[in-house]
Amino acid sequence: MSGEDEENAAELKIGDEFLKAKCLMNCEVSLILEHKYEQLQQTSDDPMSQVSQVFEKSLQYVKRFSRYKNPDAVRQVREILARYQLAEFELCVLGNLCPETVEEAIAMVPSIKTRGRAQDDEAIEKMLTDLSLIKKFE
Repeated sequence: MSGEDEENAAELKIGDEFLKAKCLMNCEVSLILEHKYEQLQQTSDDPMSQVSQVFEKSLQYVKRFSRYKNPDAVRQVREILARYQLAEFELCVLGNLCPETVEEAIAMVPSIKTRGRAQDDEAIEKMLTDLSLIKKFE
């Protein structure tokens, strides 16, 4: 692999398989795992016997680090971030980490400024304001 072909998340050079992949934010994974856990509880006398340790730890992790808990809020976050033509990777990083300032957002996801459709600071600020409103009213 030459130096030019090296992966670099700051420039969104993360490989074709990741660029095409559907990424999920922690809050989305939490909703999916909670739903699966509820199904297990309803169909078993002893739901804990059907839940692996990996499942349980994964659920604990995503619940702990999910910034949004309400299913409607989760949907709104994805819709807002999707308006800005972000790659899935960028969308999930911003949705998971919830930067508060433009500088934080750029530090976390430098590709929002370096890609061909680079967002200006005002657009990034509007996106962050919209996200903070969802969190505030959740």
